[in-house]
Amino acid sequence: MNIEHYSFGRITIDGKAYTSDVIIYPDKINASWWRKAGHNLEVVDLIDVISAKPEVLVIGTGATGLMKVPNETISHLESKGVEVHVTRTEKAVELFNKLQKDKNVIAALHLTC
Repeated sequence: MNIEHYSFGRITIDGKAYTSDVIIYPDKINASWWRKAGHNLEVVDLIDVISAKPEVLVIGTGATGLMKVPNETISHLESKGVEVHVTRTEKAVELFNKLQKDKNVIAALHLTC
């Protein structure tokens, strides 16, 4: 998967545009991802990600970083052997494109605020 473009509320992955938050797996895209608590990322929001056993999870917190990732969520992921990167979505896109060349990477990206 290659993220070709990101701007507020819109992302293009392998030539297809999406306008809702996404989780990008190596072989598929969940284009209807939403969190139980909206702008707070909980472990329950990542059950499928954890089941996929990525080496790395890149979390995009939005254009301005509004989505929060509690320490408990990060600790849980790390306890499962997942390397976690949390950053604003623009930087997360760059990181995902770079890391996926050498590792099994999943990206969970909030596209707006």
